Amino acid sequence: MKFGKLGVLALVPAVAALSACVEDTGSGTSASAGPTAAEQACLRDVTATTNNPDVVLLGSEFSQAGTLVRVGVGPDRAPWQCVAYSDGTTDAIEFLGNEGTL
Repeated sequence: MKFGKLGVLALVPAVAALSACVEDTGSGTSASAGPTAAEQACLRDVTATTNNPDVVLLGSEFSQAGTLVRVGVGPDRAPWQCVAYSDGTTDAIEFLGNEGTL
């Protein structure tokens, strides 16, 4: 998913606010360190896709090909995932739960 310059600028405040919504997943990265650029990109784009600003970082797995990021959405932390690339773009944003319970 790619955004124009104005779209990205409009999301900057949301990304800044989302930086505080990080859970420590025990992967060695402390919550106080804040999300990586890849994690921030997925938080931003999952927020845009779901139209729900209540998102938290559940975890991520880095690889050279792209970082797989798991995101919880809403008060029940509905599971979503996204792949983020080093150029700031994302792809493969998808809901991982049972759509019958939406």
